[in-house]
Amino acid sequence: MRKLTYFIACSIDGFIGDPDGDASSMYAFVDEEFFAFLTTEYPETLPTHGRRPLGLDDLPNKRFDTIVQGRASYDVALREGITSPYAHMRQYVASRTLRTSPDPDVEIIAEDVVGRVRALKAEDGDLGVYLCGGSQLAGELLDEIDELVIKTYPQVYGSGMPMFGSGFAITDFTLESVRTFKNGALVRTYARKR
Repeated sequence: MRKLTYFIACSIDGFIGDPDGDASSMYAFVDEEFFAFLTTEYPETLPTHGRRPLGLDDLPNKRFDTIVQGRASYDVALREGITSPYAHMRQYVASRTLRTSPDPDVEIIAEDVVGRVRALKAEDGDLGVYLCGGSQLAGELLDEIDELVIKTYPQVYGSGMPMFGSGFAITDFTLESVRTFKNGALVRTYARKR
């Protein structure tokens, strides 16, 4: 069984973006040390269009070969004219409104996203499934998430888009590791208690 990992950036108070989902204030913390961590440990989480200009296009996938993201996350790339933001992985976009994919390498999941993710997890393979966001999709898939990798940046938003857009439910995870960075960022990894 492959793991579904929610790999997400958030503020200290647990928001992944402002009320409209904008998280651009967090980009300032992707300094040289943090970028080296990403390229070494999670290279596939860097979008293809960002990898190419940096000469990182040939980095092999270490943890994931499949990405699932929500429509709002995908729209960030679409607004820039990028229809295949993670061309180095199999790409799925969960959307009830985007019926036709703008790219042959991106599959739209319009119905039963939980069932589709379960099928992806049941596939054979050494690499897992990267849940990129967003909040509503993470809330819908909470029972399927096996691992959380939370990049926490030293900012307080006060309000905004929560990590999980779902109703109240206590779900236990076990802390596996914490990595600290000189700029105040943390990366915490949690495993699902089953």
